[in-house]
Amino acid sequence: MIRNLIRGIITLLFGALGFYVDYLLLRLNLLQSFKWNFSPVWTYVAMIFLFACLGFLVAPVTIRSVLKLMRWLDSRLTRVPTHDLMGGAIGGIIGLIISSLFSNSFISITFFGPLLAVLLSLFLGYLGVTIGMKRKEDVLGFLNFIPKFRDRGEKQKEVKADQILETGESIDVEGPHYKILDTSVIIDGRIADIVKTGFIEGTLLIPSFVLEELRHIADSSDLLKRNRGRRGLDILNQISKETAIRVHIHEQDFDDVNEVDSKLVRLGQVLDSPLLTNDYNLNKVAELQGVKVLNINELANSLKPIVLPGEEMLVQVMKEGKEPGQGVAYLDDGTMIVVDTGRRYMGQNITVLVTSVLQTAAGRMIFAKPKSSLEKKSMGLRPTDEVNAIG
Repeated sequence: MIRNLIRGIITLLFGALGFYVDYLLLRLNLLQSFKWNFSPVWTYVAMIFLFACLGFLVAPVTIRSVLKLMRWLDSRLTRVPTHDLMGGAIGGIIGLIISSLFSNSFISITFFGPLLAVLLSLFLGYLGVTIGMKRKEDVLGFLNFIPKFRDRGEKQKEVKADQILETGESIDVEGPHYKILDTSVIIDGRIADIVKTGFIEGTLLIPSFVLEELRHIADSSDLLKRNRGRRGLDILNQISKETAIRVHIHEQDFDDVNEVDSKLVRLGQVLDSPLLTNDYNLNKVAELQGVKVLNINELANSLKPIVLPGEEMLVQVMKEGKEPGQGVAYLDDGTMIVVDTGRRYMGQNITVLVTSVLQTAAGRMIFAKPKSSLEKKSMGLRPTDEVNAIG
């Protein structure tokens, strides 16, 4: 509907342009040179119709070009900090005011005067924007004569000064501290428990394109994907209702980017905020592009209890290992324990002694041996002599 309305407006504008062109041609007597005997009314009708048809045909291309330019400007401007925009705007206004004062001197010059005035306006306007952005602190300092800006600046200085006196460190009072959630960390679900503990502060920011991806997953025909998507939506509702932390839905999207991960990295750059994720690939890509990442898997690995060689542990051997005679057990946090000669204890709870700990990219792996086997060795008995020892 809006596109059709804009197309109609462009058609009318081109028709008006045709009317003006025909007016100039009649005024300069150019049509008479072609020895046309048509009435001026018909020439107006013909020019208006011709230009209106031209406007109707070029309107879609014009609309697409303008929308593309607006998206490009939006993607550029969203990366620029607010202080830079304010400084550049003030500098540009000052530059245009100065150019208007000098332009009156050039207008009287024949032919070249208006052209020089336009070039001077462009040059001083660009110069003002550039200087305003580079010297934004000095430019914004002139706003202190306005009571509202002065009171706000003094209040922020008092808050920062009090914080420095109390803790020795200053805090940022300019805006909220966002933590951007991606799809994987929402579906994972552990973020809800972490938020309940109170270790995460600030505002959890959920981009609209992440919600859209969750909705697509929840509507998937695949049962597993559908359950994962619905679980993610339930986790979001749980966080927003059962926790004190603030949850904000961010509507900004990046139409020039297709991948959700790339959009998350771009949003992290724009807002200068960290990403909360457990996606290994997104973690590496974001770090390469200078975006801070808070990885839930790294947090979970760092919180696993430290196990030292020689410690005793009570475990249940769950399955066979890869090597002959090995058994595998698991701790409550999922850490795998490889029990040497533990295959014969399948399904039993046994006490093991830790022999070594291996840290891998997938997590921590513990190697152990049954305590009974070590005690028998220390007594000079072989494990195969167990029946004879009991007898």
